[in-house]
Amino acid sequence: MSLKTTCLGSYPKPDYVPIRDWFQIEKGLTATGADVTRGYTEAMAQADADVEKLFTKATQAAVADQVACGVDVVTDGEQRRENYIHYHCRHLEGFDFVNLTERTLRDGAYTAELPTISGKIEPKGHHFLHRDYEVAQGFTDRPVKITVPGPTTIMDTTANIFYENEQQLAFDLADALNFEIRALADAGCTYIQVDEPLFARNVERALSYGVECLDRCFDGVPDSVTRVMHMCCGYPEHLDDEKYHKADRNVYFRLAEAVDNSTVNQISIEDAHRYNDLTLLEKFKKSTVLFGSVAIAQSRIETVEEIVARLQAALNHIEQDRLVVAPDCGLAMLGRDLAMEKLKNMCDAANAA
Repeated sequence: MSLKTTCLGSYPKPDYVPIRDWFQIEKGLTATGADVTRGYTEAMAQADADVEKLFTKATQAAVADQVACGVDVVTDGEQRRENYIHYHCRHLEGFDFVNLTERTLRDGAYTAELPTISGKIEPKGHHFLHRDYEVAQGFTDRPVKITVPGPTTIMDTTANIFYENEQQLAFDLADALNFEIRALADAGCTYIQVDEPLFARNVERALSYGVECLDRCFDGVPDSVTRVMHMCCGYPEHLDDEKYHKADRNVYFRLAEAVDNSTVNQISIEDAHRYNDLTLLEKFKKSTVLFGSVAIAQSRIETVEEIVARLQAALNHIEQDRLVVAPDCGLAMLGRDLAMEKLKNMCDAANAA
C-alpha cells in the first residue's frame, strides 16, 4: 500500500496571472512586498470577467500539474493570492490596505510595509473561499484542499494599532476565520488547512492561546472534514537563500503534545530542508503527520532514493496510516519545472517506500 501524498498550498503562478506574489520580488518584477500589496489592490479594483477567466485558467493548470505528478490531495495553488495571508485579510473588516505600516518580522529576518489593523476584526458578511474551492474541485475528482492563514500568523504579518489586548485580537481573528471555514465545509470541501508557521517562531504565544485559536477556527466543522494545520519553520526571501534565519526545529518537540491534543486531525511539519530527530514523530499519539519530504526553497532536486530512505526511517517511529508525504511548505518559489520534478519524485517515493 502506497503512502498518501498532498501539497500544502501555493503553486507557481503562470505569467498570464494579473497579480504577482511576494516570491517574485527577486525576479525584478517588483521592488518590495509593499509594491506587491499595492499592485494587488490596484489590479483587483480594475478586475473584470477576463481577469476571472485567467484565475480560473491558472487554477486549472495548477490542479492538472499536481494530478499529473501523482498527488492524492491537491490544492488550488493559491492562484488568486498575492500571499497566503493578506488575501484572506482583504475579506475582513478592520484591515487597512492603503495605509501600510513598516514592521520587522520573523525574529528580524526581514522588514516590510504591512496592512494595518485599524479597527475591530469581523467578517464582511460575504463568503469567498467556497468559490475558490468549487472552481478547483471542478477540474479533478481528487479532493481539493483549501488553506487559511492562522490567527497568530496573521498577527505577525500585519501591523496592529487598534487592539490593546493581543489575545483578544487572536480570538477575533479565529472567530472571523471560523465564519469562512464553516462556509467552506458547507460547500463540500473535505480538507481545510490552517497555516500557523508562527507557532514555531513564538512557542509561548502558541501554547498560551494559539492552540485554543486553532480549535476556535474549526469550531462547528463537521467530522467529515479533515482538519489540517501546518507549521513550518520559515520561508526565505528567495531560492537557495542559505543565510535565512529559520525558527529552531527543536520547537516541534515543545509544540507536539499541545497540537496533537487539539481538534486537528493532521499536522504538517517540515523535514526536507533540515532533518528532524525522528523520535519527534512518536510525540504525535493520535494525529496524522504530513511529513515534509522535498525542500521548497532549494533548487537541488531530491532523488527518489533519498526520499524513500527518509520515509522508511520515519516509519520506524509512526504507523504507516498516520504518515502522509508532502513538501515542506508551498511551492510558489520554485517555478513550475522545479516544482513538478520535485513533486514527481516525491510521489514516486511515496509509492516505493
